[in-house]
Amino acid sequence: MNYLVWAVVAMGAYSLVAPLMRLATAGQGAIPSTVAALVANTVLVVLTLGVIGVTGESVLDQFADPRMRYVLAAGVCLGVGILAYYRALAVGRVSVVAPVFAMFFVASSAVGVVLLDEPVTARKLLGVAFAVVAVILVAGE
Repeated sequence: MNYLVWAVVAMGAYSLVAPLMRLATAGQGAIPSTVAALVANTVLVVLTLGVIGVTGESVLDQFADPRMRYVLAAGVCLGVGILAYYRALAVGRVSVVAPVFAMFFVASSAVGVVLLDEPVTARKLLGVAFAVVAVILVAGE
């Protein structure tokens, strides 16, 4: 499947996470954001195990790869990010939290340029500027 199709599927699915988590973690009788994170990520693990089972990918063999340290570090960052995101959704409005959270795209792009020596173009800089302006406009009170 083309990577753009996967990207659109990811965008569609992930666009429902914030509203659903807000419904679960806010208001009277709300589920604590940490419990919501545990359950949602358990579902992620179960789905991933299913895909690994179907594809036959080996998991244990990968732990010997020295690049696994990057995967583990990414896991820590993902955990901190998701826990903070779910907490923000529990106490804030989706229309503010989600755009601010989405600025990770801009930060990731900057890291790619600085640490991974990815090229900077005027078009990319303009895109980042538009993203920042969009978040300010959407998230502004």
